[in-house]
Amino acid sequence: MDQDSLFEEENRPVECLGMTFESDNERREYFRNELRKKLPDLRSIEGFPIGEDEDIIELSDPPYYTACPNPWMNEFVSNNKQIDEAYTELKPYTADVSEGKNEPIYNVHTYHTKVPPKAIMRYLLHYTMPGDFIFDGFSGTGMTGVASSYLNIESKVRELGYDLKDKRVVDSSGVVVGNMGERNVLLQDLSPQATFISSCLNKPIDIESFLKEANTILNNLEEKYKNFFITHREEREFKVNYWVWSDVFVCSSCSEEIVFFDAASDDDGKVQKEFACPNCKARLTKNKLNRAFEKKHDPTIDKIVNEAKRVIVLVNYTNYNGKKILERATKKDIELFKKIDSEEITNWLPTNEIPNGDEIPRVRRLGITNVNQLYFKKSQIILSDFREKINNSNNKDFLLLLFTSQLINISKLNRFRPGVSFPYNPMSGTMYIGSLVSESNVIDAYRNKLKKFEKAFIIKNRNTMISTQSSTKINLNDNSIDYIFTDPPFGANLMYSELSFMWETWLKIQTNTDKETIISKKQNKAVDEYLRLLTATFSEYYRILKPNKWITVEFSNSKASVWNAIQDAMQKSGFIIANVSALDKQQGSFKAVTTTTAVKQDLVISAYKPLESNISKIKEANGSETSAWLFIDQHLLKLPVFDGERGEATIVTERTPRILFDRMIAYHVQSGMAVPISSAEFQEKVAQKYVMRDGMVFLESQVAEYDKKRILAKEFSQQSLFVSDEGSAIEWLRQQLMKKPQSRQDIHPQFMKEIQYIAKHEELPELDNLLAENFLLYDSEDVVPDQIAAYLRKNYHDMRGLENQDDKMKSKAKNRWYVPDPNKQADLEKLREKSLLREFNHYVEEVSGTKKKLKLFRSEAIRAGFKKAWSEKDYQKIVDVAEYLPEKIIQEDDKLLMFHTHALMRLDI
Repeated sequence: MDQDSLFEEENRPVECLGMTFESDNERREYFRNELRKKLPDLRSIEGFPIGEDEDIIELSDPPYYTACPNPWMNEFVSNNKQIDEAYTELKPYTADVSEGKNEPIYNVHTYHTKVPPKAIMRYLLHYTMPGDFIFDGFSGTGMTGVASSYLNIESKVRELGYDLKDKRVVDSSGVVVGNMGERNVLLQDLSPQATFISSCLNKPIDIESFLKEANTILNNLEEKYKNFFITHREEREFKVNYWVWSDVFVCSSCSEEIVFFDAASDDDGKVQKEFACPNCKARLTKNKLNRAFEKKHDPTIDKIVNEAKRVIVLVNYTNYNGKKILERATKKDIELFKKIDSEEITNWLPTNEIPNGDEIPRVRRLGITNVNQLYFKKSQIILSDFREKINNSNNKDFLLLLFTSQLINISKLNRFRPGVSFPYNPMSGTMYIGSLVSESNVIDAYRNKLKKFEKAFIIKNRNTMISTQSSTKINLNDNSIDYIFTDPPFGANLMYSELSFMWETWLKIQTNTDKETIISKKQNKAVDEYLRLLTATFSEYYRILKPNKWITVEFSNSKASVWNAIQDAMQKSGFIIANVSALDKQQGSFKAVTTTTAVKQDLVISAYKPLESNISKIKEANGSETSAWLFIDQHLLKLPVFDGERGEATIVTERTPRILFDRMIAYHVQSGMAVPISSAEFQEKVAQKYVMRDGMVFLESQVAEYDKKRILAKEFSQQSLFVSDEGSAIEWLRQQLMKKPQSRQDIHPQFMKEIQYIAKHEELPELDNLLAENFLLYDSEDVVPDQIAAYLRKNYHDMRGLENQDDKMKSKAKNRWYVPDPNKQADLEKLREKSLLREFNHYVEEVSGTKKKLKLFRSEAIRAGFKKAWSEKDYQKIVDVAEYLPEKIIQEDDKLLMFHTHALMRLDI
């Protein structure tokens, strides 16, 4: 598909979707007319935004971008190559990625969340080839599209630390990691603001023309409103950088009004937690005070508003030496504000009523009921004039991008932070107005942002198509996409539509929240509804993705229930998870930094869509044991063979028998099939059917590669593991004993430190029981196990000689616990499974007798019981026992959630 070049003349013929137009303007007008005809039918599509037809058409740049569902998506991918049924050896990208947020295009707009494009580039290089079609259904500001375009720019590829050989991209060791060249990207998001930003960031720009027009408009506004930004000192006028407003409160002791800044600030301007009332000297804290409110007429909305009272306290200006000075506001400053407040606004200004929500009540309780009240009067006047000038510009799209980019920073959400030189300090991810507000110089704010625009736009071609709608329905044919990278909403972390409300009112098009995939009290969306919407989207992802291809899901949330919802939605849709790694954005949002339980690194899930032929074979096996091994055969092909660097090997967790068993069980349950084999049988037979290395499972065709790389690694690196329940405690012990066999006395002190964060409901067995049920103890005079012998030879000097070696070996080996070989592990697993089922049956008897919820229990026993009940098709037992477990526990345990959800579905059939 031919695209517009950055330097094309406006009247040069362009090609689009197989048609030729005399100019790009003709192309745009032709498709706008076509869009106008299609709008009545498009309105029935899920997620169609709230807005008038002409406003939607005016914002759109079809067929590349529509501010509504895009009807040309399938035409865009119509020339995609046929599905290749040949099994490839492509493995998931396992490296932990760390990319900062200093990429110029990343900082063009203050949208809520963005994945750095350089991070996405690494995934695109690994999973795709030039010309492939990529989809992102929660696309935000379109960084997936930007990443694709960067793959055609040598300097951007080299910034990743890679080198180039022709069009092949190689790492520092000379290994080919991918190929340069643009991919085709389809972006979709529910938010009109997000898709509008995407459209601008993913198309060429005549930067000189844009900068010239932007500066002309800003110069005009600065001249017109120069008296708005002055303060008088020593009979001279100085330019104002910003003003500081303070809340006014009422003393709980004497009922007199208190200017917060005057009462609570120390000599350096920093707010103190406790302070004295200036009137009665009572000791106060902010949370014990009541706000003062004042009623006034708002002519813009023509109604009386009762808004939290604020007064001007400080002004920051630049003196004749170019130095920035922060001083007390004067009487003349206050008079200027009163004069400006009386001015009439003649241009259009959004006055939408602020809706109810989870975040927005923060401003509503301050008496701010309409969007215009989020701005001081100066800003209202200038913004309305600026917006009017954009309507008649030659670079309307990019000027509107510039316009919305600073709407938060110049609003009342901009906090004053004493001692912080950066003038724009709104709290990320929330609608919070502080008690000290900085009113920015609007013109300066836009000039500062304009500097970032100069460096950001380097894209020369247009290889994206963008749609504004819900991804619960995707207008693409089955099996048409080569790769999906997606960054879904993080549960209740961010209220996207509420946070976008300020921007979208200026666009005149707003998000339709009916299908918004979030957890929200105001929208009546709990975890169950969040899961339902996620599942609908991932089912669509599964439908459009070609078999044998990959999806990468970037995710960040501190709640286990939301993490489980993501995994459950993926597996319900048919995807098979192959790897979980980390993506470090190198900078946290406000909530990530201050919340102790917040995830500091985003997690990245890699999953694949299995071949239809493999799905058919597993179904034909009809839940027999054969289906288990058919699944393992295909799954092992998709797992990384070796993980490690710098002379250290890392356990590939997905290759361990325990995780393989869990993945196999999940696939069968999600597919509605019977569980074909017990844990003990699996442990025993997996070692007979496959090759075992370092506690991991390999195909015959894979083990040579592993052995070759393993011999170069001196030792295993210990994985970071958070012990929260019995399962993770066993895995922690396994890691310690894989590193070196140890006595109970060696392990115990560190074990006690690790288990201090065990969940309150978790009945964790004693260390002795965990060791006895899962590991082996050398306590006899028989032959020393190979694992212990190898460790002793490596670490004890007196083992290296031949004299009395056996005696010395046995002496030092005694009473050491070690990880058993697979056959003995299977015997242990049989005993452990019996023990867990006895415990589960005890719980069944307890709840049937007392009819009370279980407060303390072994989760592993509940999981084992649910698995056995599923195998016996006793779905009612699963539902009955789940009723006596805390609902939170079901939601936060992925295995319990899976069995319970599918048991309910079976009982409904």
